[in-house]
Amino acid sequence: MSRASENPSEPAADRGNGPAGSPSGGPAGSVRGRPAGILVIAVIVALEATALLVAAIWYGSQLVTGAPVLSFWGAVFTLGLLLVFAAWLVAVSTFLFRGYRWPRSGALVAQLFALTIGFPTMSGGYPLAGLALLVPAVTAIILLFDKRVIVFASRAGGAPPAL
Repeated sequence: MSRASENPSEPAADRGNGPAGSPSGGPAGSVRGRPAGILVIAVIVALEATALLVAAIWYGSQLVTGAPVLSFWGAVFTLGLLLVFAAWLVAVSTFLFRGYRWPRSGALVAQLFALTIGFPTMSGGYPLAGLALLVPAVTAIILLFDKRVIVFASRAGGAPPAL
């Protein structure tokens, strides 16, 4: 009897054993092996990306209509940051849903940013807006450290063979 080769350069799906012991035994994209926590985190991050995109559209429309700003180029830079951060969160959400490991840290950083904005917002007289930032962030942080999420989201990107 011969054993299948365990070449680490091959993606886990090609070896036929799924992402790090997935119960489905299928590729990382299979729905059966994806824990619910991954779906919840991906939806939270996607909603945060959507909120940033809406804020960027509103900010840009205010900029175009001539709302007073202290520095025009500073406002353009802020608009660019909103758009870049929204695009980054879309990528984090998409690749976390697919089971890659690198978006876990990106999702954690985004949730820590939400916490640092949510606490002052809540204590500053806007409790509903603060809770809208805090509850999803805390939920995502807790789920990011769930064992099933860590096991599922452990797929490496893998580079193509050199030769």
